[in-house]
Parts: sequence; structure tokens; C-alpha cells
Amino acid sequence: MVTLVLYFSGCKSQSKGSSLKPHISGNLIHDWWFGIQLNPQFMGIDLKCFFVRAGMMGWLLINLSILMKSIQDGTLSQSVILYQLFCALYILDYFVHEDWDIIAERLGFMLVFGDLVWIPFTFSIQGWWLLMNSVESTPAAIVANCFVFLIGYMVFRGANKQNHVFKKNPKARIWGKPPKVIGGKLLASGYWGIARRCNYLGDLMLALSFSLPCGISSPIPYFYPRRDEARCAEKYREIWAEYWKLVPWRILPYVY
Repeated sequence: MVTLVLYFSGCKSQSKGSSLKPHISGNLIHDWWFGIQLNPQFMGIDLKCFFVRAGMMGWLLINLSILMKSIQDGTLSQSVILYQLFCALYILDYFVHEDWDIIAERLGFMLVFGDLVWIPFTFSIQGWWLLMNSVESTPAAIVANCFVFLIGYMVFRGANKQNHVFKKNPKARIWGKPPKVIGGKLLASGYWGIARRCNYLGDLMLALSFSLPCGISSPIPYFYPRRDEARCAEKYREIWAEYWKLVPWRILPYVY
């Protein structure tokens, strides 16, 4: 119902602003699924920010409920504490730093469903699993798990920060050196000179660190980075092709 209202209100919008200007492809399913406006508002409230924050806070509240249940049942373990800590830090980081969804994604069924259903109820699966299954991690496993999380966070946040700094100041030094730039728009230095989407490698490692306390791994689908790459190819055209030749690896050098 909400997404239908967003669709019809977006179609009727006459706004020329970048955040409210309607983007209509003519395909009803496509426009309903991906959305028409970047930042539709209701009574002065940015609906995209509202839904994203609701989803992330929902994930945190579910995790806290699971944590309290573990304490109540006397089943609190080091694995549960690790999972809860890593997720809480990830959610805090999300609220502190700007997310790509807020900037580039239009608000349609995909984002609304993802924010209100997918994030809180699927991202907490590891917590539910730990609640129903007792897992005791060895000291070596705990250290390794923390290492995966810290390295993942360093790569994830470092790559995003480099890109953010470059957008604000294209001449800012990256790792102490002048940035290498393709066509004056694309950064090809630092993490972005190693792989085109090093930030996804960091995110993948963070997701893995959430699952390692359970004794299993949880890979992230590659649809998201591939769709993002298609968007970049359309936006930068010849410049992106030149960047692709200079930096051939999407996420992991010599692998993918």
C-alpha cells in the first residue's frame, strides 16, 4: 500500500528538484519496484531516511531482545556476545556515516521491503540460531573472528572514506600521495586502485564476522555490486571503460 502511494504521488509530482524530481521509465513494474523519487517526503519527513532508520533500529531491537532472552535463560555465551557486539558497532557506524542508499537509490518497493522486512528479520538470523544452539568459541576462534571484523571494517570504512574525501576535494592526498584520477571524476588510488569495489570486500568480511560465531559463513549476493557497476558504467561511459582497464578487479584482486 505504501509503495503504491509512493508510485502514484511520484507520477503526479511536478518538482524540478533533484531529490523530488520524478524518474519515470514508462514500465509500471520497474517504476514501482525501484521507485520514482529519490527522497519523497510526508509532512516534512524524509521517508527514505525514516524507513532506513526504522529497519536498522528494528534489527538492533530484535538483537537486544535475543540478548535479553539469552541472559534470562542462562545461555549467554561468548559467541552471542561477539555477534551482538559486531552488529551493534555496524549499526552505529551506519548511523554515523552516510550510506549509498540515501544518496543514489530511489524509494520504491525494493527499498521499503528491504528496510522494513529484509534487514530486521534476516540480518538477525545468526542471533536466533545462537539462541537455539549452544556454541562455545575457543580463544583462537574469538581472536580470528575479531581479526576478520577489524580488517573488514578497516577496508569497508577506509574505502568509503577515501571516496568521500575525493568527492569533496579531488586533490586530497590518498595514502600520502597525489590521487590518480580517471577523467577527472573517478578515483583510481588507494583502495580504489586495488579493486573497483574494495568497500564490498570489507562489507563481505563484516557479514562473515556476524556468522563466524555460529560456526558457519554467510556470503553476500553479488547482485548489489554488479547493479552498482552498471549504474557507474551508464553514468561515466568512456571514463568508466578506461577505469575498468586500469583496475580490472571488482572486489578481490586476481580472484573477482
